[in-house]
Amino acid sequence: MRVKGQTVKRLIYTGLAAGGGLYLASFFSQRKRAIGTVLAEEQQVLPNQVLPTREEIHRSLQTEEFDVLVVGGGATGCGVALDAVSRGLKTSLVEKFDFSSGTSSRSTKLIHGGVRYLQKAVFNLDYEQYRMVKEALKERSNLIDIAPHLAYPFPIMLPVYKWWQVPYFWAGIKMYDLVAGRENLKPSYYLSKKKALELFPMLKKDKLVGALVYYDGQHDDARMNIAIAMTAIKMGGSLTNHVECVKILKKDDGNGNQVVCGARVKDVETGKEWDIKAKCVINATGPYTDAIRTMADPNKKKICQPSSGVHIVLPDYYSPESMGLLDPATSDGRVIFFLPWQKVTLAGTTDSPCDVTDYPQPTEKEIQFILNEVRNYLNPDVEVRRGDVLSAWSGMRPLVADPNKSDTQSIARNHIIEVTADKLITIAGGKWTTYRHMAEETIDKAVEVCNLKPVRDCCTTGLLLDGAHSWSPTKFIRLVQDFGLENEVAQHLSNTYGDRAYKVAKLANLTGKRWPIVGQRLHDEFPYIEAEVRYACREYALSAIDVIGRRTRLSFCNVLAADESLPRIIEIMSLELGWNKTRQKEELEKARRFLRREMGLDIKKASESIAPINFSKDEINMYVKRFKSLDSDNKGYITINDLRRYFKKIGEKVTEDQLHEILNEVDLNRNAQVDLGEFLQLMSAIKTGVLSNSRLAMASELASEAEKIPVERSGGGV
Repeated sequence: MRVKGQTVKRLIYTGLAAGGGLYLASFFSQRKRAIGTVLAEEQQVLPNQVLPTREEIHRSLQTEEFDVLVVGGGATGCGVALDAVSRGLKTSLVEKFDFSSGTSSRSTKLIHGGVRYLQKAVFNLDYEQYRMVKEALKERSNLIDIAPHLAYPFPIMLPVYKWWQVPYFWAGIKMYDLVAGRENLKPSYYLSKKKALELFPMLKKDKLVGALVYYDGQHDDARMNIAIAMTAIKMGGSLTNHVECVKILKKDDGNGNQVVCGARVKDVETGKEWDIKAKCVINATGPYTDAIRTMADPNKKKICQPSSGVHIVLPDYYSPESMGLLDPATSDGRVIFFLPWQKVTLAGTTDSPCDVTDYPQPTEKEIQFILNEVRNYLNPDVEVRRGDVLSAWSGMRPLVADPNKSDTQSIARNHIIEVTADKLITIAGGKWTTYRHMAEETIDKAVEVCNLKPVRDCCTTGLLLDGAHSWSPTKFIRLVQDFGLENEVAQHLSNTYGDRAYKVAKLANLTGKRWPIVGQRLHDEFPYIEAEVRYACREYALSAIDVIGRRTRLSFCNVLAADESLPRIIEIMSLELGWNKTRQKEELEKARRFLRREMGLDIKKASESIAPINFSKDEINMYVKRFKSLDSDNKGYITINDLRRYFKKIGEKVTEDQLHEILNEVDLNRNAQVDLGEFLQLMSAIKTGVLSNSRLAMASELASEAEKIPVERSGGGV
């Protein structure tokens, strides 16, 4: 690929044009932010303010009339609710599942303006694309300001393998800084090959000439969404999860026209239904946009064209602790990010048309595509194995065609706001970074269309989110000193809950150890503690999936670790929520179905079972010997008793649960036995990289050598 002189000129001219009005634009932006902050301080949430109970919220929804009813509890919906309630409007919201249960918890975890969009703006001289980037960069800065415990500047490396690309990419990245203006996070910079490899030693060395590093933001998307919801509730909003909108209510406006006046909703937990009265109903349901639109008017043409974005999670050793990687041009022209996040490595995303579903699933084809792209950028010494995939998920990106334009087939580049004849307002499209601006424009439209009377103008710019008020980067030290928490756990709590971390720590039980004094972990590999489950129930978590998927990120980080943590999570929730044995069993089944179907566990099992067996005669003899070392009775299969006998013989203490876990890793037929065929399939999967770190495989190898083995898993894949 060659860069024409005309392209370079475009980069320079566009940069000068962008910089020409930079000072004035930045001045007015800062002035608006200052005014917004003053207004926001009038409504500031008190750190110790107590959340109402779910019953109190539902009583309010059943008996009061609202200015605004928002349908949808993702980032956009909760953002709309927060904007409305902060203006003094009486606000309600219902979410069919959990806050952030859909697309908002399945993003790339970046808060960004969009380097790729800026490139398109320059090449096509497209002012709309430029404006979209400018808006997103402003919102990026604001989000980091209002939730500094959850969002932070994050460096991303762009490796360069051709000399002519250095000035080309440098000009583009510097323009990205320029467009951000005063709200630029940190200046971008160039790295030599030597320095790039020091910072990212896993990078492919061959033909590398250097790298560029620029800054965007990173966050925990689900927790950010929940923080927005909790802030809205503490400011007086009546927001609830696990309540489904089943009908849009209408009334005569006095002029013979039918207008929306509320919604019929159903509590998914109890089955109870009731009507919520509201002057304005806002549809903010993301991929479900058309479901609500056609609920109000069955004749409406669909505008949502969802796209599946798949991400995979790899072990932390695949990337440096604090440096991401951008592949700007994959084999099919897409962009792939490769990012450290939550002590693991996140890679994605794909972009494929899909149908709307409650249970989006990744496919093996998409997983393999991402793995292949990762291989292209990593050193050949780093073997990228299918078995290293710890989790995989799909998020439905709600792309929309603008119904306000004559060409309804073209996808809107930004968000759209639709107002129908019956005054149903729909906000759709956009992206995580711009949720606040989308919410502002939506409520502006609602005030105009539905004749609402806000107390004040929009004041969400600078409005601190729940947990941000007295947080500081050193807050975790007090948690260690005051409660006796592990350093890693204290940092996790501080960076997740902000100044609310003290509330979580107070719910922690004694460990019975000299150190840490409190803070029993849910799983040894992650800093999530049991107290977070108790706190999650106070923040309206109603299912085990709510906890492993949103209140902690266990299912996203390591699906096997999530599965192993489920019994204890359900035990704690049963004490908090009064679940009986039947409900506990149902929760376990639902959560494991979620892990299998939506977090990639089923795909992994399928890939293991079809791994081709291709061994030499000597290899077969070696594996048969290992198999027989555990099958001491020559039954032709290995059982729990064989494993129990073996570990007792070598003096290794293994619990019954661990024994079942070891067997289930290999028992493809689920008959509590591992026959020779399954064992050979396991060995083949390990040999080809489909599976890694099998405890049964390690036990058989060491048993055949009569050596003592450790049983702790070093990783494990899905």
